[in-house]
Amino acid sequence: MLLTLLKCKLHKATVTHSELEYEGSCAIDGDLLDAAGILPYEQIQIYNIANGERFTTYAIRAEAGSRVISVNGAAAHKASPGDRVIICAYGQLPREEAARFHPRLVYLDADNRIVRTGSDIPVQAA
Repeated sequence: MLLTLLKCKLHKATVTHSELEYEGSCAIDGDLLDAAGILPYEQIQIYNIANGERFTTYAIRAEAGSRVISVNGAAAHKASPGDRVIICAYGQLPREEAARFHPRLVYLDADNRIVRTGSDIPVQAA
């Protein structure tokens, strides 16, 4: 059996552009893609903290160091510049490997600069 697990995430990225007429996808600063381990054209899920929208698209590489997060095409209706979003990618692993797996977690400030990275989410207290 394969289990679907969080592979990586960019936590609280700030949307910098929203391009309705651009050919679909989400352009992400190349340095951020590399830090998270997201490949160009990889399927991603985007969770908009500002409005609760959750949608699927794919990643494309924006210029490294640009700090760009551009939500494009039809998805531009679901996120606006200034919105904070969580961008996740998932992977499938056999149960034996899943028990040992840890995701790449990249935490960003409001200017899309990396403030810390990790591989575990703390246990949520009641």
